[in-house]
Amino acid sequence: MSHTLGVRQAQKQKTRQALLDAALRLLEEQSLSSLGLREVTRAVGVAPTAFYRHFRSTADLGVALVEEALGSLHPMIRTTVSTADDSGERIVRAVELIARHVEAYPAHVRFIARERHGGVQPVREAIREQLVRFAREVKDELAKDPQAQGWSDDDLLMLAHLYVDQMLITASLFLEALDAPREERERVTQVATRQLRLISVGRRHWLD
Repeated sequence: MSHTLGVRQAQKQKTRQALLDAALRLLEEQSLSSLGLREVTRAVGVAPTAFYRHFRSTADLGVALVEEALGSLHPMIRTTVSTADDSGERIVRAVELIARHVEAYPAHVRFIARERHGGVQPVREAIREQLVRFAREVKDELAKDPQAQGWSDDDLLMLAHLYVDQMLITASLFLEALDAPREERERVTQVATRQLRLISVGRRHWLD
């Protein structure tokens, strides 16, 4: 009996992931507000009624995509605010990491960039909540740095939000340059590096 339940659960999870993957592919060319559940189920090859075994609505599916897309950003952001070595080397490594992330997950990055200010409120709220959580995690990392001595919690949180916002901006720039000539991608790398260095300089001198 337990084996049968395990097989059913695995199949259910497989169908759920197939719905998420199909939706992400369809969202390459449209916004979530225009996506119909029949489009998604047709792409997977299941009946429309099967959709509701996994999601209450396309908005609910969108929230699940937010969790899937942003979950992988935790190590990237932690690398950006790491204080283990020279800030210049850290910034270069962080920009390279963002570029690789965009190359590996362009559909996820595009989805977040488009839906962050899109027309589906639950998805906008889910993205905002995730980014607030990221900022709090970054703030906790920043607080461990000796440079943070004397900083108020509000200022540390403000700096954390700057880093998180810059990660999204940089990812969007790399996304736009994904199929561009090498020279354009190098220009994006230079701009992103300079922007992060500017934040780093302000961080060092904030209490002056």
